[in-house]
Amino acid sequence: MTAFDLIALGDNCIDRLTGAVTADLVGGNAVNVAVQAAMLGLRSAYCGAVGPAGEADSDRVLAALTEKGVDVSLADRRTLSTSVTCLSVALDGNRTILTEDFGACAGWTPPSASLSALSAARHVHIGWLQDGGHARRVLARDGVSLSQDVSVNAAPEDLDVKGLTIAFGSLSEAQADYAEAHAADLVAQGAKGAVITLGARGSLALIGGQTFRAAAPAITPVDTTGAGDAYIAGFLAARLNGADVPKAMAAGHTCAAACCGH
Repeated sequence: MTAFDLIALGDNCIDRLTGAVTADLVGGNAVNVAVQAAMLGLRSAYCGAVGPAGEADSDRVLAALTEKGVDVSLADRRTLSTSVTCLSVALDGNRTILTEDFGACAGWTPPSASLSALSAARHVHIGWLQDGGHARRVLARDGVSLSQDVSVNAAPEDLDVKGLTIAFGSLSEAQADYAEAHAADLVAQGAKGAVITLGARGSLALIGGQTFRAAAPAITPVDTTGAGDAYIAGFLAARLNGADVPKAMAAGHTCAAACCGH
């Protein structure tokens, strides 16, 4: 039996909110996926870089993950500070990023020992990771079931999808008509499959040469932050538990809707 069902690799951060809401929240694509996967019953771990021991932000990130049942033995302490994003929240709930400091996450590459542990997982999901695609290439070479959220990175070298089992992308509701073309492009670039989330317009998947569409539940969202991460976790957990693609898409939407409700 492998050590973990799912390891999320990549970003973590403290979201520091000011304005209509004042709060410090733990987040990041990889962290959110790891937590949601653990909440869905998977043996989940997080692999990423935080600040030094004793730093309040780094200790809080790891404590929050541990509290949610996520293994943090693969977390890497660095001398750089933990990533912090400062946001302003308007009265209508919209958020504006004021500053973004990637800190310990910037330029971090998982060490060889961590890559060996990642290779033993049933599935690895990559979030924001500024390593030039190194981990993706190593894990793909080792035949690891692998996904990445290509919507959270910016540098072309970090966005190559060759070797991914699933490339997760996202488009706005206004761009929903381009979802099929976007999925096809990701597959043409080397991903074995692609899933595109479309907000209230649902999602589209291109897997095994078949195209699938799923509707999103009709909800009145409180906050859509992290909904895409929740969808990814729901989809992956369902697939790892043997669900077919339509059921996995439905599971993703259920998790996303719950995330939007608070």
